[in-house]
Amino acid sequence: MRNIDTLIVHCSATRADMDIGSSEIDVWHRQRGWFRCGYHAVIRRDGTVETAATGHKPRPLDMVGSHVGGCGPGWNTRSLGVCLVGGIDRKGEPENNFTEAQFASLERVLREWLKLFPGSQIMGHRDLIKLTRTSPKACPSFDVLPWLSARGIPTPAPHG
Repeated sequence: MRNIDTLIVHCSATRADMDIGSSEIDVWHRQRGWFRCGYHAVIRRDGTVETAATGHKPRPLDMVGSHVGGCGPGWNTRSLGVCLVGGIDRKGEPENNFTEAQFASLERVLREWLKLFPGSQIMGHRDLIKLTRTSPKACPSFDVLPWLSARGIPTPAPHG
């Protein structure tokens, strides 16, 4: 198993009325020249978690992801990425439009991953972007750290 110390929350930057999953994201990522879906888990609007272990398109946990873009070398190697479907409004602006079912599934995924990789920090993609001083982005369209705190999910302070 890889040496993971960071769990990163993303959004698909799709409207709330778009019921997509890892198959569609896989197509989009292949169109960008990647060899498959770059995330390790995708959480659909109804809360269904799609992973390689469930026979879906995300990458297996032991495979390096492709989900943090230009945040600098090494971040994909040391992290896992989970993607919530949604995150923008009808005008294409960031919006926290995720369902309670999605948030419940996100909590379950993160707690499972913390058992596999104890002590890992958890952050939103935008938090990593701030940490690495790359181009600003709203992903995942909500503030992950207060959400973690409200759910009682421990995470160390972000480190580079």
